[in-house]
This record gives sequence, structure tokens and C-alpha cells, in this order.
Amino acid sequence: MLFDSSIRKELARSFGATLVVLVTVVMTMMLIRTLGQASRGSVNPSDVMLVMGFTVLGQLPTILTLSLFVAVVGTLSRMYRDSEMVIWFASGRGMLHLLRPLLRFAWPVMLAIATLALLIWPWANQQIQELKVQYQQRGDIDRIAPGEFQESANGNRVFFIDRETPDNQQATNVFIASTERGRETVTSARSARLETQGGQRMALLSDGQRLETSADKPGLKVSEFTEYGTRIGSASANPSDDVAVKTRTTPELFASSDPTFRAELGWRFGLALAALNFVVLGLAVASANPRAARSTSLVFALSAFVVYYNLMTFGQSWVGSGRMGLGAFMLLLHGGTLALGLLLLVARHNRWSPRMLWQRPAGGSA
Repeated sequence: MLFDSSIRKELARSFGATLVVLVTVVMTMMLIRTLGQASRGSVNPSDVMLVMGFTVLGQLPTILTLSLFVAVVGTLSRMYRDSEMVIWFASGRGMLHLLRPLLRFAWPVMLAIATLALLIWPWANQQIQELKVQYQQRGDIDRIAPGEFQESANGNRVFFIDRETPDNQQATNVFIASTERGRETVTSARSARLETQGGQRMALLSDGQRLETSADKPGLKVSEFTEYGTRIGSASANPSDDVAVKTRTTPELFASSDPTFRAELGWRFGLALAALNFVVLGLAVASANPRAARSTSLVFALSAFVVYYNLMTFGQSWVGSGRMGLGAFMLLLHGGTLALGLLLLVARHNRWSPRMLWQRPAGGSA
């Protein structure tokens, strides 16, 4: 009992330290990535921290799984180096008896991973998608900032204003360049104001000039106006009905037989099953070589994690393309990994070796 409590305390310390480091690294990477999206106009600059928070929240299942695996491998390797495992074996306990304290420590983490993967993951992706859609579907006037050239949502117009009023309904020194149906127009005005007419947002320009050229006709058409109205967009924009698969709830994925939905369902359940497999694998392969560096176990853990998750990604693409069924993939990857880990654990518990397996029984004939 004392040994069980001590190993769980050490696992908790190692898990907490690893989690803090990984969350810091992932937050830094996501911040750089989100800032890049904001610079390209995909994300509202004022929502950068919010998008980064939702992104990190969606990545927490992977972070928790890796932290758990590193904690198990690192703790057990340290026990081998300090000969604590020798005391454990000398007391008549084997490798299989270590599985119980490891699972007693890991089950709350595995429960959190399953909750995050099945419930929080689609919710976080949905929040990110809504923020991006709201920003991308904002009106052309909403995109304009004084003193900056700004492109419209469809890329056919370029706007520029010198100054605007506090209510954002009027502006001075307005410039609009547009390309439509083979015609290029450049419109400038001394002032402009916004109005809604017939459900459309209109910009009414005052005291300006309009230059128009056509691709199939030579010449330049110049016209001056006292007041000129141009449509900016609809009064309200409806969000798109196209929702990414990652934003679908888990019950929706269950109700559909679409291969893409089945692939996403397999990915979410795979995140939960991977945590259990990594606990078993960490116990089965943990050891310490006095001649090797202390970072050897950490390098192995990271390599095994990368390989496992790459196989999950490949399997998701295979299921999504219909080349493999979801049940066959889950059984092959996750079930096979669990069976392999348990087999290695039983072999180490009983101290089997290849020589013992291939050795002939005594007295056998040649």
C-alpha cells in the first residue's frame, strides 16, 4: 500500500510537470498560427486569444495522453535506475501487479480525455468555426478602416476612406475601385453616408467623380455627380449552412453512415482508447539501461506516440475514403496495440525470453 501511494504521488508530479510544459509549447504554437490567420484576414484580430483558447482546448486530449505516457515511462525508468524495481520484484510482486496502481492514477485522466474528445472537441471546433464565419461574412463597410485600403469580401472592390464619424455612418474623402463584368470603375467622392433601402445597405456618395473603362471598348468615360448610390451588401448576413465534420456532435456522427462521419467518430474514440493503450505500453516497455542516457526513455515515448498518432491519422483517411471499415480499423490498431502491450507485459511478468520459447524440452529426439 505504501509503495502504491508513493508511485502515484511520483506519477502525479511527473504528469503535472509534463502537462505544464506541453500546454505552454502548444499555446505558443497556436498563438503563432492564429496570428498568421489574423494577418491573412481569416480571423478577427480582436478574437485571436479566444480562437487560440478554443484551439488549445480542442488539443487537450492529445496533450493529456502524451503527458500520461511520458509520466508512466519516465517514472518507471527512474525506478529501474534507482533499483526500486529490484525491491518490488524481491517482495514477490511482478509486472502485472504494477498495472493496478497505474490505472488507479490514470483513470481520472482517461475519463477527462474521453469527455474532451467526445464532447468538448466538437464544441470547441464549432466555436472557432462560428468566429471565422462571422468575421468572413461581415459587410464591406465593416471591413473598412480609416487610412487603409481594404478589399471587399468577394475581392471585386477596394475601398479607402480618410476619416469617419464616431457613429461609423459617414465618412470623408472616399475612394472605391471595382471590377465587374469586364468593366473597371474608379469612384471618388468628398463624403459618403450609409443608408438601408429595401433591405440593402447603400453608400450614398456626394460631390464626386466616376471613371469607367471597358475591356472590349477603347476610351475612358468620365462622369461627375452630386449624389451617387452604390450597393454595399445586404442588411443582414445569414451564416453558412455548411458545417465542418469536426463540429458535428458525437450523437450526430452515430446517426450517420457517411464514411467521413464514421472516420471522425473513430478518431474521437481512438483518442480515448489511446490513453489506455499508452498506459499498458508504458508499463510493458519501461526499463533502464545503465549504459544509455537518461533521455532514452523519453525519446522512445515520443517516437512511439508519433507513430501511433500517425497510424490513427492514416486510419482516419482510410475509413473516410471507404477503403476500410470503422470496426476493422479500431480492432486492428487499438485492439492490436492493446493485445501487443498485454502480451509484452505478461512476457516480462513471467520472465519469458526468446531462448525459453525456442528451447526444446529435455529428452526430446533430434
